[in-house]
Amino acid sequence: MSIPVETFFLNTDAQGTLQARIQQMIAEGILSGRLHIGEKLPSSRGMAAHLEVARITVTLAYTELVANDYLDARGRSGYFVSENAPVPPVYSPPPRGEDKVDWGRAISHDFTGGDTPRKPADWREMRYPFVFGQADPGLFDHANWRLCALRALGQKDFAALTGDYFDQDDPLLIEYIARHTLPRRGITARPEEILITMGAQNAMWLSTQILLGAGQNVVMEDPGYYAQRDLLLNMQGNLDLVKVDDDGLPPEDIPDRADVIFTTPSHQSPTTATMPLQRRQALLERARDLDALIIEDDYEFEMSFLAAPSPALKSLDLDGRVIYVGSFSKSLFPGLRLGYLVGSEPFIRQARALRAVVLRHPPGHIQRTAAYFLSLGHYDAQIKRMGRALHDRRVAMESAVAEHGLTIAGRGVYGGSSLWMRGPEGADIAGLTGAFRDKSVVVEPGGPFFAGQNRPLNFYRLGYSSIPVERIATGIKRIAEVLGTC
Repeated sequence: MSIPVETFFLNTDAQGTLQARIQQMIAEGILSGRLHIGEKLPSSRGMAAHLEVARITVTLAYTELVANDYLDARGRSGYFVSENAPVPPVYSPPPRGEDKVDWGRAISHDFTGGDTPRKPADWREMRYPFVFGQADPGLFDHANWRLCALRALGQKDFAALTGDYFDQDDPLLIEYIARHTLPRRGITARPEEILITMGAQNAMWLSTQILLGAGQNVVMEDPGYYAQRDLLLNMQGNLDLVKVDDDGLPPEDIPDRADVIFTTPSHQSPTTATMPLQRRQALLERARDLDALIIEDDYEFEMSFLAAPSPALKSLDLDGRVIYVGSFSKSLFPGLRLGYLVGSEPFIRQARALRAVVLRHPPGHIQRTAAYFLSLGHYDAQIKRMGRALHDRRVAMESAVAEHGLTIAGRGVYGGSSLWMRGPEGADIAGLTGAFRDKSVVVEPGGPFFAGQNRPLNFYRLGYSSIPVERIATGIKRIAEVLGTC
């Protein structure tokens, strides 16, 4: 690969001859990691024209760098970064100087102090990754996804690939969601009531921006999805946290001042509790009495392999007060970043306008590829394949957990892809990360799901979407060994 000549600039403050400054410029590029071993430098003629210096000056600089083993000269092919050059593993340019900005005063909102944790960057290298929400490459239909992507790149779909939808979405994707996805949840919606988002998190953000103003009150489950709590804590409204029980969010505990209620009734996050029908109806009645809106996060309904999932809360809503959030992140792959909002037309109209101001729309090619993958039947086939695999893993998980005396604190009635676990009293799961890592095990500490200072630290979540069934028993055994030291 040839390095673009436009990326080279002489330091006007550097000392020495032009030749020395050119040598320094190239050497610094190599030492910082910007220039990689084997990359081709611009020709001496091209570099000279770009820097507006004599060609002999560049040639002499290149020759000196060859002598110092920074470059290789390959006859008529040109000059390349030498295999013996001291190239660091990552690109790390030197600092430009000390900032003179008082960032503590300049930054008006702090988004870095929340509870949302990061997964270990090398979790895929671990042999026993009980990581939630990640795709298993062995279960994903690479071949048909590739074919759908190629089809979406074709001349027929040129407008979908290159066009600016502004505030609209791919009609094929909207049609599939309206005709196939939502009816599975008992929901009927017109295209004007559906908006494609950059994943469920973006859908949540749009909702909070539109619905929560200064002085308004929002209710969220505790424990609950930490990223959602971080988002709400940065809004202008007041946040009330309501403890969940074995059936999810108790409607009678919702404060009278509630304006917006966030809930995960079909698969509570993280306990996996499923809200019974009677409680769903009570929740709708409570919201009606308070004239409150409900945002329903239905993040994992496709993973219902034990039995058909109960209808969505939105399907029971006759008042238009439930806003439904869906996503393809768990059923396809999280990097897809495609979700959707379903709500009354006045709300979707505002969400559409806000999305257009912030990011216009999710990429047209991604939307069209997903539309083909869904409409051609590949998605349903993948869901069935994943359901069988997750069922087998769930059986292996529960068997190994029982064998080693671990405690399940919550398991989804209809399936899912994780178990909510409770460790020994007094155990700090996050503090045991190093011990788990030594055994090539990754678990998700449960502390961040809880709010407040005195949160329990002995809970943890075990995802099984990313670990092969044959490794589960040994992985659970190693978890039990670590917890046995508490």
